[in-house]
Amino acid sequence: MDQETTKLFDSELKVMGVLWNEGDVPAKRIAEQLTGELGWNKNTTYTLIKRCIKKGAIERTEPNFMCHALIAKEEVQEAETNELINKVYDGSADRLFAALLGRKKLSAEQIEKLRQIVGELE
Repeated sequence: MDQETTKLFDSELKVMGVLWNEGDVPAKRIAEQLTGELGWNKNTTYTLIKRCIKKGAIERTEPNFMCHALIAKEEVQEAETNELINKVYDGSADRLFAALLGRKKLSAEQIEKLRQIVGELE
């Protein structure tokens, strides 16, 4: 989801989450899952699916109103992280990282995992 890709709102991300977790599914399945998880009615879910289609995030095919995610979860995560860094931390990824680390005591295993991640970036 680069700068040119339309922003997805939280409710639209719930719809995308079903597709990312389950793969291609009929709209009916998305509606059933979100009704169970969030209490949404079917019309709400169908409206959000149609909005995602208009934004180019979902492709609809027949039969059975099959839905296919056109945007990868990792792409959205990267765009959302960049937006957070820019909006809240003035573009400073290290300030975000420091804020996350300051929230709780990390285990030795978590610290080692972070060292590995940082080491891979160097």
